[in-house]
Amino acid sequence: MLASFLKYLKVEKGYSAHTVRSYGDDVQQFFTSCGFDPEKDSLSKITHRQVRYWLSYIISQGYTTRSANRKLSSLRAFYRYLLREGSVTTNPLARIVPPKSGKRLPSFVGEWEMNSLLDSEHFSNDFKGIRDQLVLELFYYTGIRLSELVGMTVDRIDFPSQSIKVLGKGNKERILPLHPALAVLILNYLKFREEIDINKGEIALFLTEKGNPIYPKLVYRIVKGNLSRVTTLEKKSPNVLRHTLFLECGNSRKITFYNSVY
Repeated sequence: MLASFLKYLKVEKGYSAHTVRSYGDDVQQFFTSCGFDPEKDSLSKITHRQVRYWLSYIISQGYTTRSANRKLSSLRAFYRYLLREGSVTTNPLARIVPPKSGKRLPSFVGEWEMNSLLDSEHFSNDFKGIRDQLVLELFYYTGIRLSELVGMTVDRIDFPSQSIKVLGKGNKERILPLHPALAVLILNYLKFREEIDINKGEIALFLTEKGNPIYPKLVYRIVKGNLSRVTTLEKKSPNVLRHTLFLECGNSRKITFYNSVY
């Protein structure tokens, strides 16, 4: 479809060779950034999250807001063509707001960097290692807030229904889906937690090595220390993980990011 789109721009729209090439480069860059193969993958599977990820990525690579908006315009033109031709029925760019000049997009960690961290043998097979890994994966895969993670209690994990209840802003309860892979990690953590729970009755899910409830500064240290191993981002906070878009496109871990933070 990309070839026919470029032919349309040249023949029907009368664009110059240079302009047509620029449109093609922009669309191809988008495909490459999310690991999409237009020869094998369906264009209808592209989501607005992937477009947002792409915008964040190109700006993080040094492109100006003006350049990012130009590339976004190329992608919009491509999808208008696809809709006209009936190749897709929905437009993932309909929900995309162009970045404004001077407004920074949220910092994020690349999927490949997170995979490198979470798939490595970096985490020790003990209480601290399993706890730290679980903290990172909960932020990354659920978009849970720092206050929600710190306030999580053991009794709010419902394994049969594969869900976790958390108290969010305004003391409102939210229910997060619990992916089977996370459930396994939580069960493993709970085994080690039993040995650390000195008070024998502490309901906080996350504990320090002394058996006390975890606190925000420690969570920050856990996140910053581990992210420092895979990224040079200046900001390495829990919120960076919340804003990291975990995409199904090109995902080698096969776990869906199921709670959008946008």
